[in-house]
Amino acid sequence: MSKYLVTGGAGYVGSVVAAHLLEAGHQVTVLDDLSTGFREGVPAGAEFVEGRIQDAGEVLDGSFDGVLHFAASSQVGESVVDPEKYWRNNVAGSLELISAMRAAGVRKLVFSSTAATYGEPEVVPIAETARTAPTNTYGATKLAVDHLITSEAVAHGLAAVSLRYFNVAGAYGAYGERHDPESHLIPLVFQAALGQRPHIAVYGDDYPTPDGTCIRDYIHVADLADAHLLALDAAKPGEHLICNLGNGSGFSVREVIESVKRVTGREIPVQVSGRRAGDPAVLVASAERAHQALGWTPRRPNLDDIVADAWKFTLEKNGS
Repeated sequence: MSKYLVTGGAGYVGSVVAAHLLEAGHQVTVLDDLSTGFREGVPAGAEFVEGRIQDAGEVLDGSFDGVLHFAASSQVGESVVDPEKYWRNNVAGSLELISAMRAAGVRKLVFSSTAATYGEPEVVPIAETARTAPTNTYGATKLAVDHLITSEAVAHGLAAVSLRYFNVAGAYGAYGERHDPESHLIPLVFQAALGQRPHIAVYGDDYPTPDGTCIRDYIHVADLADAHLLALDAAKPGEHLICNLGNGSGFSVREVIESVKRVTGREIPVQVSGRRAGDPAVLVASAERAHQALGWTPRRPNLDDIVADAWKFTLEKNGS
């Protein structure tokens, strides 16, 4: 049994990973300021400390075996209009965390990174060797933290793995997605299904894809959590391993809408408008490195299964 600090463990992905760690028999301490997370999202059995990432030095000591770092500001649009917040929270906060880890002798880190580090893809599927050219401040700050981690591994022997997510979806029991404001497609389609919004907006239906709408790589949040536990085992002192996480195939916006129709049995009003600036036609991951280095393979690749788990969580959240 090991002991881990999970920063941002009251949020969507952090709470699911914390639950998986507990189920595997580990001790878990969650550090979260609840600015975007929820106290009830902290799994039973985890110690909870309310605080910012900059407070990690007050929590970490030699009893911890590692850190899983999810605490970050993550709204792409907000990052463009309020970049200072993102450099302060994501980069400066991560620097404080890594410094606190070094001071406490905690030498293992798994970092929640993002496909936004790549920007507009030149080749699909996207491999870790692809050019990194973020098109927004959120992606730029995550890439900066990846560089920071590499420096720490080389200079001070940190054992680190960065996991670059594509589109995370689904739910794991009582732990699911509830952002405010919501910007992810599947929860937005659910809102249309529940009558909480008049329609779901489709931005562009003239892309060079089979049905004209954008294609994205969706991964079940529980599969994502599995990868984090495998990453803890794969982390090696002095090395920084970067792995993409995705299914390796994508689903279009219309395919997602049709899946929600099948799962919910409800009609989904759709309104098509023009393309959004900066929306690539296809974003799909190559997860071959994760397969080889972590021994990870998604166990829940079916879109209807991902949607069904998310729908069950949404109904319970809404008291339906």
